[in-house]
Amino acid sequence: MGTTITRRMALLASVCAATFGLVATAHAQASLKIGYAISRTGPNTGGAAVTTLPNYELWVKEVNAAGGIKLGDKRVPIEIVQYDDRSNAEEAVRAIERLVNQDKVDFILPPWGTGLNLAVGPTLNREGYPHLAATAVTDRAPELAKRWPNSFWLLGTSADAAKTLVDLLVKLRDDKAIGDTVAMVSIADGFGIDLSSAGRKALTDAKFKLAYDKSYPIGTQDLAPIINEVKALNPDVFIAFSYPPDTLALTEQSRIAGLNPKVFYTGVGTAFPLYRQRFGKNTEGVMGIGGWSGDSPAIKDYLARHKASAANGAEPDRWASAVTYASLQMLQQAIEKVGKVDRAAVIKELQTGTFDTVIGKVKLENNMPTRYWWVGQWQDGEFYGVAPAANEGARKAVVPKPAWVAQ
Repeated sequence: MGTTITRRMALLASVCAATFGLVATAHAQASLKIGYAISRTGPNTGGAAVTTLPNYELWVKEVNAAGGIKLGDKRVPIEIVQYDDRSNAEEAVRAIERLVNQDKVDFILPPWGTGLNLAVGPTLNREGYPHLAATAVTDRAPELAKRWPNSFWLLGTSADAAKTLVDLLVKLRDDKAIGDTVAMVSIADGFGIDLSSAGRKALTDAKFKLAYDKSYPIGTQDLAPIINEVKALNPDVFIAFSYPPDTLALTEQSRIAGLNPKVFYTGVGTAFPLYRQRFGKNTEGVMGIGGWSGDSPAIKDYLARHKASAANGAEPDRWASAVTYASLQMLQQAIEKVGKVDRAAVIKELQTGTFDTVIGKVKLENNMPTRYWWVGQWQDGEFYGVAPAANEGARKAVVPKPAWVAQ
């Protein structure tokens, strides 16, 4: 009898466990839990607040308004878990680990910026989460895509960014629009180090005279000494591989000091609506990294939806914002194609599928897109892509840029 009771108890336990498993599964699919760590404080706050967070919020709002993400034959709403990474690599990694181990989220969205995406990459790979790095530019992208097959590097490589910029400068020099003297500055961060290294080689190979080449620490407040040194050299081209706070500071100081080369190019932040708001008519002719097809109906529709959704009608930036939103569309389409929370299958779909996005159809090769905007320019109040010139919607670069005007 003891054996019979034991068997009955085991059977009952088995039935209970199976029932609990079904309940747990049903509960798990009642929503799709998505987490992210974003820079709400620290030096990365400006970039995250313009490029990343509004797009995460817009996407979640739109998906949930439509009934949620389709898993099989039903739609489930997105549930968000988020942390502040404080613009710190160690904090970002800790937050990702909490999302995986404590919150047990189904998918994770990436942080803002090259440095933090590189920092969390190993953890996301180890845990098997898709990593759609929409705000990272690094020459390591092809290598990392092979090492971490879950990772997708949507802004490309520093070498391509630098080469495209220098190719444009070569054409302008051939057209006699500029001379061959260049001054280059860069932020001492993964982004700036990569781009300045690639830029230095491309400029040297193209036989430009690099009259000035200096980096500055992240968080530098006073950039006047650099601008004054550059002005004394009177270069034809000024290049700054900068982050948003220093992009604004370098432009303001250049206006004050009267540094007005024929080509004035700054880094992340040039494509931000804040740049236009801050400098008004002085944005005209300024070049920077990125750009978009400003005349595209899909982009115009995305711009309108972003403004309608964001606080105070805030606009997206004219580069990585659209790429970030496109990455979320890709993730959604991959999840819905798979039809369930199967991260390995979603990664495979991202590797092989074709996706309809605000930046057009996207099909990745070796976990990277095949088309990028590398140089944009403010023209008539809009930041249009000007290079590569072969891209659909590319505008012709206007050089020399107009002189600074009094504010």
